[in-house]
Amino acid sequence: MDAVTRLRRLLDDPRRLFVDDELPATTDLPRWLSPLPEWLENFGLNIAWVVVVINLVGTAFGFWYYGFQFSIEPAVMWPFVPDSPVATLFIALSLALWKLGRSNEYLNALAFFGCLKLGLWTPYVLLAFKSDFSYLHWAMYNFLFWSHLAMVVEAFLIQRYAKFPTLAIFVAVAWYGFNDVVDYFVPLVGTPHHTLIPAEPILDGVVQHVAPAHELAAAGAVVLTLTATFLAFATRVEKVERGGV
Repeated sequence: MDAVTRLRRLLDDPRRLFVDDELPATTDLPRWLSPLPEWLENFGLNIAWVVVVINLVGTAFGFWYYGFQFSIEPAVMWPFVPDSPVATLFIALSLALWKLGRSNEYLNALAFFGCLKLGLWTPYVLLAFKSDFSYLHWAMYNFLFWSHLAMVVEAFLIQRYAKFPTLAIFVAVAWYGFNDVVDYFVPLVGTPHHTLIPAEPILDGVVQHVAPAHELAAAGAVVLTLTATFLAFATRVEKVERGGV
């Protein structure tokens, strides 16, 4: 069935948005590995193209949002600055390639890590430094908070069609592990390159990575990278044991 015909069927009977016709089989993973209800997984995958467009718009917005940080970071480090926009780009590409029948396991793993890690890290810092974010309009604060949590939901959609091979997980760990290193511990050029948080002042165009703000942000990032690694490997093991890969 082509995409246009399928879209017409979904629009003719919206209930089809919540069933798994022509979708990958449910994973039957333990709830702690696959927390989304089946109807929500089906809905997200049935409107995958809509999700792709939303994430591409979010990616564009994210690059705009990082505009000031780009201006104070060395150009050579720009690929490691816009963490959330890169994660939403990964998930957009992952879903798009799956819909086109050309799923890429490396993109799937990168998207899973990125959406899970940044989808939780941003709400974490918004809460941990809530008083420092008081300059944000309440609407922008809530948009950042809830839109990033939606990335976590997207991360768990990937489990329906991804196999998480070991090499793909290694690539994702290398990318996000290296990000943690240059963001918090060993900056290659200048100072650490993590996303700006208002608890750290900027003097003469240089971010002052003060304690305990820097340590709190770093702890959240490292814990979430380790969490994503564990969940990806655990998902791989469960799928192999169930004969799904």
